[in-house]
Amino acid sequence: MHMADALMTPAVAGAMYACSGAAMCYSVKKIRESDTPEKIPVMGVMGAFVFASQMINFTIPGTGASGHLCGGMLLSALLGPEAGFLTMTGVLLIQCLLFADGGLLALGANIWNMAFYGCFVGGLLIWKHMVRRGLSKRAITAASVFGCVLSLQLGAFSVTLETLASGITELPFGVFLAAMQPIHLAIGLVEGAVTAAVLVFLYEVRPELLWGYEKGKGRAAGKDAAKNRLSYKQTLAVLAAAALVIGGLFSLAASENPDGLEWSMERTAGREELNASGAVYEAAAGIQESTALLPDYTIGGSGSAAGSSLSGVVGGAAVLALCTGGCLLLRSFRKKKKHG
Repeated sequence: MHMADALMTPAVAGAMYACSGAAMCYSVKKIRESDTPEKIPVMGVMGAFVFASQMINFTIPGTGASGHLCGGMLLSALLGPEAGFLTMTGVLLIQCLLFADGGLLALGANIWNMAFYGCFVGGLLIWKHMVRRGLSKRAITAASVFGCVLSLQLGAFSVTLETLASGITELPFGVFLAAMQPIHLAIGLVEGAVTAAVLVFLYEVRPELLWGYEKGKGRAAGKDAAKNRLSYKQTLAVLAAAALVIGGLFSLAASENPDGLEWSMERTAGREELNASGAVYEAAAGIQESTALLPDYTIGGSGSAAGSSLSGVVGGAAVLALCTGGCLLLRSFRKKKKHG
């Protein structure tokens, strides 16, 4: 659902930057107020995991379209909405700058559409409410599926509203909406199932990692000390290894079908990409061209398998470094202010 710059006017793009910026400021404020250093490595590792997972486009049977995970719901279920939102923002920033995935002008909209709904709607409203009585496999599965479906539906709807507000005549609102919502419903169901599988696994091996977990609540008391549980470091190592394998190897099997947004544009406008001209668009494209080390996840536009694998590894490492480094910087600033 990464929007290109041509899908919105600079005015709409600026408004979406303001909305996403406000959510970022709020999230930073909440993170600075909390003292949870144990979340820092989780943010880095899970950011890398989500980046790698987004590289796997899966085919939606019978449509000719593909989809990929957004990851906001998964991140917020582990980190809480604020930390999840900042981690997801880091993923989208790396995708935009290093791989030219999604426009720089449209970055504010992409953060709102893919991170805000997944973390603050899927996490804060759905996850928190549905696991209030205690975590269980059933509650985790229900919250994951419902949260992913709802957040993707809201994200898809926002895309259509943003193109409407931008006056993109090639994408009539009613027709575009009728294409966007059903395909993202299917994508949301798949994402919900994958999210549930990951969270149920973590619930079994290290339930303390899940946001809202309370010992002895929602489980038989003896099960909290299951013999086969992994340690905190072991669990992070498994997730980091999974991110490396997914990004470096499984990404080679990604579907070549257009994603949900491109498919909807093809059905509405007859093409997967639109063009836009103007100084603002040219400036944004120029910045991306200078920062994109592996544009479109390829080496020099060759489309070789090595480019996809390298992108998965490099991108995951970059997200891990950005999220971990950013959190350590915030924590350091908080300590200096506290002792100052």
